[in-house]
Amino acid sequence: MADLRSDTVTRPTAGMREAMAKAAVGDDVFGDDPTVNELEAYVAGLFGHEAALFAPSGTMANQIAMQLVVPAGGELLAGGDAHVVTYELGAGAWYGGIQTRTWGSDGADLDAERIAGMIRPAGYPSVPTSAIAVEQTHNLGGGGVVPLATLKDLRAVTQAQGVALHCDGARIWHAHVADGVTLAEYGALFDTLSVCLSKGLGAPVGSLVVGSRERIARARVIRKRMGGGMRQAGILAAAGRYALDHHVRRLTEDHERARIIAEALAGFGVVDPERVRTNLVPLDLSKHDLDAPTLTARAAERGVLISAMLPRTARLVTHLDLDDEAMDQAIEVLSELLA
Repeated sequence: MADLRSDTVTRPTAGMREAMAKAAVGDDVFGDDPTVNELEAYVAGLFGHEAALFAPSGTMANQIAMQLVVPAGGELLAGGDAHVVTYELGAGAWYGGIQTRTWGSDGADLDAERIAGMIRPAGYPSVPTSAIAVEQTHNLGGGGVVPLATLKDLRAVTQAQGVALHCDGARIWHAHVADGVTLAEYGALFDTLSVCLSKGLGAPVGSLVVGSRERIARARVIRKRMGGGMRQAGILAAAGRYALDHHVRRLTEDHERARIIAEALAGFGVVDPERVRTNLVPLDLSKHDLDAPTLTARAAERGVLISAMLPRTARLVTHLDLDDEAMDQAIEVLSELLA
C-alpha cells in the first residue's frame, strides 16, 4: 500500500517512541510539565518570539492565534483557499465571533499591494480589518512557498496600517528547507504563528501557537476554554521535540520525491513540475476525463491512496513513511489511470 493522502499518516519512529516513553511529565494545566515547557521555550526561540503554547491540533492553534489578534466582531483577511477559511469548519466565527473576507484563490502567489487595498479602517459603517492571515506553505496552492520578499512587503503594509499579521505555518518547516529562509526570519515578520509537528515532521499530534509573552498568557485561557488543556502532555511534547531534532533537514527527501512524481506525471497535463516546490503534488484534472473522486477510488483499488481535495483536484503528499518503492508504485498506477 502506498499512502499519499497526507503527511499526517506517518507513524512515530522507534527513536521517537523511545523519547516519548522516557519523557519527564507533570500536569501541563498547572504549568509544571517540564517537557512541554521545554518544547514551548525551544520553539519560541526558533522563531525569535517570547513564548509559545502547545496545543492538540493545528486548527486549535490557528483559532487561538486568530482570537489573539482579532476581537469579536472584527475582521480577518485571508485567501479564499486558505486553510483557516476552507478546512476549519467556520471555527473563527463559531468560537471567536470573527468575520472573514477573502481575496481570490492565488495560493502562495500573493500581491501585497492588492491586499493593502482591501484593508478597512475603523469607523462606521464598515467592519474594521484587525488582522491578515497567510499560509506557509500553502495547502490548496500545491505546497507553494510565499517568497520572503512578498512577506516583507506585506509586513510593511500591516505595520503601516496597524493591522496584525498571522502565519498559518503548519508546513513552515518545508518552506524553511526549500528556500533556506531561517525560522527566525519568518518569525520576525508575524505577530502570531501556528506551527505543526504532525504534518511532515512525523509527530503523532501537536501544534504550537507562537507570539509575545502577553499574548501567550491569553492563549492559555483560550485553549482551556476550547477544551485544549492537557495533563501529562510531555509524552506528546517529547515526540514533537524529537521531530524537530531529527526530521526537519530530511524534508529535502520528501521534496525530491514529490518532484520526481510531478515530472513523471507531467506528460498527462495534470501538473507543472516547476511549481512543485515542497512535498505536495496537486493534480489538476479540469481537462481530464477523470474527476478527482473517480481517480482516487480507482487508485485505491490498486493500492495507492491519494486525496480528492476538490471535484477536479487531487493531491499527493510525500512524507517520512513513503519510500522509493511506494513512490514508484504510485507513479506506475497513476500513470496507467491517467493514460
